[in-house]
Amino acid sequence: MTINCLICHEEILSVVSWTTLWSRPKENCLCQTCTDKLPVIKGDTCGKCSRPFSTLDPQFRKGNLCKDCVRWNQDTVWSGQLDKNHSIFGYDDFLKETIARYKFRGDYILAKAFSPFIIERLQSLHFDFLVPIPLSPERIYERGFNQSSALIQEAGFTTVELLQRSHSEKQSKKSRKERIHLTQVFELFPETAVKDKNILLIDDIYTTGSTLYHAAKVLKERGAASVCSFTLARG
Repeated sequence: MTINCLICHEEILSVVSWTTLWSRPKENCLCQTCTDKLPVIKGDTCGKCSRPFSTLDPQFRKGNLCKDCVRWNQDTVWSGQLDKNHSIFGYDDFLKETIARYKFRGDYILAKAFSPFIIERLQSLHFDFLVPIPLSPERIYERGFNQSSALIQEAGFTTVELLQRSHSEKQSKKSRKERIHLTQVFELFPETAVKDKNILLIDDIYTTGSTLYHAAKVLKERGAASVCSFTLARG
């Protein structure tokens, strides 16, 4: 059976060995070329948001934190709302184009391309609920699916819908300052119980952190013990 790479669509050539002759080979959704292009975050990173320090000018680092996280921590409204963010990849041109195909052009199957990386990382994290960042009904209609939920569900995990969101302008059109000072767009579904629970928020990209901080604030105000986040990429 021919298997094609989910990103570049080239045929994936399997390596034949005595092991593969007598057992079914593991499903491989990406060719080696595309796998090697994925910008896996390695080395020294911000202790709060996973931003790689190798891509950051030293003047924007303070101890084990980047300047963005220092500012979040110093803000009396936002300090302590989001405990930590975990990201797998950096957000370079290759991943930006791949996510755009997935998120904006409806290439849903790409969610499966990232499953092995997501499975490996989530197995090392502790949580009670995996909670995807919700889209407004208007955005769901426009895209056809919630990209954050799909990433986790295609990896074999169960998500819990705790939050709902009102419609707003696309985040990509807003400046960092505008994102941070957004009116709260999230609320918990009625009868939602999160007291003393450890929540892991799911999103595709961490950029300024505003979306995740706003969602975390709602959960912390309702008694969540901890709120961390997990994203495919750190912008």
